[in-house]
Amino acid sequence: MTMSKRDTYTPDSLLAVAVEVFNERGYDGTSMEHLSQAAGISKSSIYHHVRGKEELLNRAVGRALEGLFGILEEPESCDGRAVERLEHVTRRTTRVLMEELPYVTLLLRVRGNTGTERWAMERRREFDQRVSALLKAAVAEGDLRADVEPRLATRLLFGMINSIVEWYRPDGKGALDGTQVGDAVVRLAFDGLRT
Repeated sequence: MTMSKRDTYTPDSLLAVAVEVFNERGYDGTSMEHLSQAAGISKSSIYHHVRGKEELLNRAVGRALEGLFGILEEPESCDGRAVERLEHVTRRTTRVLMEELPYVTLLLRVRGNTGTERWAMERRREFDQRVSALLKAAVAEGDLRADVEPRLATRLLFGMINSIVEWYRPDGKGALDGTQVGDAVVRLAFDGLRT
């Protein structure tokens, strides 16, 4: 997504370039010089819009987290039997991951080396805990197996969803859409978890 100096850029297009570079080089391995070269603009032009690369990281992982936490506020995540809400969260999480692939990929790769990374990891744990609570409620309602520990089931479920970042390519020939993949994840996971 390298931009030429003639291109007009926006904070969003600059963010997209930064996320691409962070995912390629790793956040710690990326300098402002790398971002400047990838964007085709001077470092001072970047600093005109952001305080530094950590602000870009914050905006990027914030975008991914906003998408994930937004799912938990949807009516289908709040009303009805817990298992149905959990299935909805699973489908939508899969779709958000696929729609925001570079941003969620970056979120999944943060390691806690900066304040922003520690914040992002804490928010990911909070999301997992809220999903785990839904899973516990579905067990209590008798819809999911009680012999699989809820935190383990949550980790396995998200392990399956998060692995999508390793193989999914949205522009590939015969690319699947989020609905297809989300439905497949729900079938695979919940057919084994249902009582």
